[in-house]
Amino acid sequence: MARAGLTAERVTLAGAELADEVGLDHVTMSAVARRLGVKDASLYAHVRGLEDLRGRIALLAADEKTVRIAEATAGRAGRDALVAYANAWREYAHAHPGRYTATQIPIRIDPELVARAPGPRRAVELTYSMLRAYALDEPDLTDAVRLMRSTLHGFVSLEAAGGFAHARPAEDSWLRCLDALHALLERWPAPREGDPS
Repeated sequence: MARAGLTAERVTLAGAELADEVGLDHVTMSAVARRLGVKDASLYAHVRGLEDLRGRIALLAADEKTVRIAEATAGRAGRDALVAYANAWREYAHAHPGRYTATQIPIRIDPELVARAPGPRRAVELTYSMLRAYALDEPDLTDAVRLMRSTLHGFVSLEAAGGFAHARPAEDSWLRCLDALHALLERWPAPREGDPS
C-alpha cells in the first residue's frame, strides 16, 4: 500500500537531490527511503526499482536542463545563441552534478515515460534549431550536434573531475573554446571525398 503523500514525483526528486549530493552511483533505494523517512518497500509502490528511479532522474534532469537552455537562448541566434546555450548547459552541470550525470550515461528508461517527457525531444529540437543558423544541412548538422555535445560535455566533465589544474582559469579557456566552436561552425569543412551524404 502506498504511503499517503508519497508519489513517483516525490521519490524521483528525492533521488535527484541525493544524486547531486553524493553522486548518482551512490543513490540506492535504501538511501532514498531514509531521506523520505519511509521503509524501502514503500518506494516500490511508486518506482519499480533503482534502474527505473535512475531513468526518472534522467528525464527530470533533461526537462530541467532543456527549460534553462530554452530560456537562455530565446530570441538569440548565431554566436549569442551558442554562448547562451553552452553557459546554460555548464551552469546546470555545476548546479546539479548527479542529475547531469544521469542525462549523459546509458540508462534503460520505460518507453512510456520517455513518450510523456518533453525534455529529451525538446532538447534535440532546440539544439538542431540553434545550429541551423550556421546554414548546415544533413549530415553536417548531425555531425555539428555531436561535436558541440562532445565539446560541452567533455569540458564540464573534466572540470568537475578537477582536470584543469593549470594556472590559467578554466573560465578563460571556456570562453576561448566557445569562440573556437563558433568559428568552426561558421567555416564548416566541405564533405570528405566518398562521404555517403
